[in-house]
Amino acid sequence: MSDTKTILALGGDGIGPEVMAEARKVLDAAAKKFGLSLSIEEDLVGGAAFDAHGSPAPDAMMTKAHAADAVLFGAVGGPKYDALPFADKPERGLLRLRKDLKLYANLRPAVVFEALADASALKPEIVSGLDILIVRELTGGVYFGEPRGVETMANGKRRGVNTHVYDEDEIIRVSRVAFDLAKIRGGAVSSSEKSNVMEAGQLWKEEVQKLRDAEYPDVELNHILADNCAMQLVKWPKQFNIILTDNLFGDMLSDLAAALTGSLGLLPSASRGDAGTEGRRPGLYEPVHGSAPDITGQGKANPSAMILSAAMMLRYSLNAVDAANAVEAAVNAVLAQGLRTPDIAKAGATTVSTTAMGDAIAAAV
Repeated sequence: MSDTKTILALGGDGIGPEVMAEARKVLDAAAKKFGLSLSIEEDLVGGAAFDAHGSPAPDAMMTKAHAADAVLFGAVGGPKYDALPFADKPERGLLRLRKDLKLYANLRPAVVFEALADASALKPEIVSGLDILIVRELTGGVYFGEPRGVETMANGKRRGVNTHVYDEDEIIRVSRVAFDLAKIRGGAVSSSEKSNVMEAGQLWKEEVQKLRDAEYPDVELNHILADNCAMQLVKWPKQFNIILTDNLFGDMLSDLAAALTGSLGLLPSASRGDAGTEGRRPGLYEPVHGSAPDITGQGKANPSAMILSAAMMLRYSLNAVDAANAVEAAVNAVLAQGLRTPDIAKAGATTVSTTAMGDAIAAAV
C-alpha cells in the first residue's frame, strides 16, 4: 500500500489561484523537510469550471474529489457571475463538494498571532494569545430544513419560510468531533444554542450533554446561549477553547470570532466528515476570505489563510502533525519578522507581495 497522499487542489476564482500557488510552495517545502510523499492534482471549480465546462462542479472534478485524501480549495465567485441562474452560480461548486463528500463538521480557528495583536478591533490585552476553535454543524439546521421558500398567501401578501430542524444523529456526530478535539487540545467545550426559546435548541442541549456524560466524562462541558456567547466573545474571548454550535449560529459566531483576529487573510478552515472503512476521512480545507475580485492579479492577496488551511489539511487528513506544526510556526515567524501584505500592514508600512509572502513562509519551513 502506497504512502503517497493524494490532494486535489481547486484554486477557483479571483485570488484563489494566486494564494493556492503559494500554499503549494509551502507544501513542497514541508514535504521535502519531513519526507512526505504528496501527489497534487489541480482542477477547476466555481466560475472557472463554469466557463470551461458549463458547470461550477463538473462530474469529472467530483470523481477526483471523492478519490483524493483531501481537497484544498481556494475561493469562488465574482461579479462576472452574478447574473447566472442559482444552480449555475460558482458557490454551488463548494456546496456540492460539501454535500457529496458528506462534510458535516466545519472547523474554524480564531488565532491571534502575537505580532498582530494590535491589529484586532479589541484591545491587545483582550485578544493577545487568543486560540479558539469553532466547531460548526454544516449540513443541517435552518439552511437546509424543509419546508422553505417564498410563497404568496391567499390575501396576496408574500411570506418567506425557513425551517430550523435537527435530529439527534446530526447533533451527536458533530458533538463527537468537538469532544474528540477537546481531548487533543485540552480545555472545555462550550455548546452554544438558544434552548430558552427554540425546541431544536433544547434537543441540541440535551443530546450534547447525554453524549458527554456517556462517552466523554473527562471533557469539561458548559452550555451558553448563542446571544450571550456573542457578547462574551467581545468581552472576554479567552474564556473559550472550543465552541460547538449549529449551522446558523456557527455562521454568525465564527465571523464574529474572525473579527477578533484582525484580518480575514489569516483565517483557515476545515470541513470534515466521517472516517471511512480504510481510515480515510474526507476533508475540504479553505481560507475564510472570498475571491476578492477587486485585488485579483495585483499581488496584494494575503496567502497566509490558504497556507494555514494547508496546515490543517496536513494535521487532520494526512496525519502529518509535525509538518502542520512547522507550517504554522513558519507563518508566525514571518509575521514576527515584520513582513506584511497590504491587508495587515499599518499605514505607511512597507508591504510585500503575495509571492514574496509565500516565498518567505516556505523558506521559514
